[in-house]
Amino acid sequence: MNPLHLLDKVRIVLSHTSHPGNIGGAARAMKTMGLDSLYLVNPRFFPDKEAERRATGALDILHKAKVCDTLDEALSGTVLAAAVTARQRDLSHEVFDGRQGATKLLDLAQKDFVALVFGTEMSGLTTLEVSKCQIIIHIPANPEYSSLNLASAVQVMAYELRMACRDLLETPPASPTLTLHGGGMAATFDEIELLYAHLEQVAISSGFLDPQEPKRLMQRMRRLFARARLEKEEVNILRGILSACEKRM
Repeated sequence: MNPLHLLDKVRIVLSHTSHPGNIGGAARAMKTMGLDSLYLVNPRFFPDKEAERRATGALDILHKAKVCDTLDEALSGTVLAAAVTARQRDLSHEVFDGRQGATKLLDLAQKDFVALVFGTEMSGLTTLEVSKCQIIIHIPANPEYSSLNLASAVQVMAYELRMACRDLLETPPASPTLTLHGGGMAATFDEIELLYAHLEQVAISSGFLDPQEPKRLMQRMRRLFARARLEKEEVNILRGILSACEKRM
């Protein structure tokens, strides 16, 4: 398979974008690098003439963009989501630079859909949004002025993804990396979110978690499982254990 086809498995997700021009600019950045799957989570203005004006030559991407009510909807069906953020985070997931992150995404794109998630222009991604992802991508920039325009950040990552595809074309792996390190099928975003909901429910029912003072237990659990890159069978085992615990309560 031509590695460039992997770009068809990459979703560009823009969350709560304020300025429609940035949506158009992002669409144009995607088109120049061969990406065409744009997801918009609650954009402030869309459709919009300014978005169309900025998307010169890439109106097809705008017209088929999927508008979602929630980030969960945009990530449904993915096996890896990367939060693109410049801010340091407490209880952070694994952090990669743009080049490393692009390679990680394409590795799992050989199996199923993956996503790059970008936040609002002013404040970026929220802590909750980052927790929905499994890795963090940081674009190295001038530390004295590291703020990238949203469309520019999309352009940088689109370029890195295309270059990662080129590297695969020039030096194909000995065998396709279609599975995770353990050899099993990667769990999808939806399956892992159901696991988190089940885990939280059991933690509350058992008295281990006080819903009035949850602290950061679930955030820590999300970080733990994000590092593990859970497989489908592993999720089923964990949920089976939780169900067995529920029966004994």
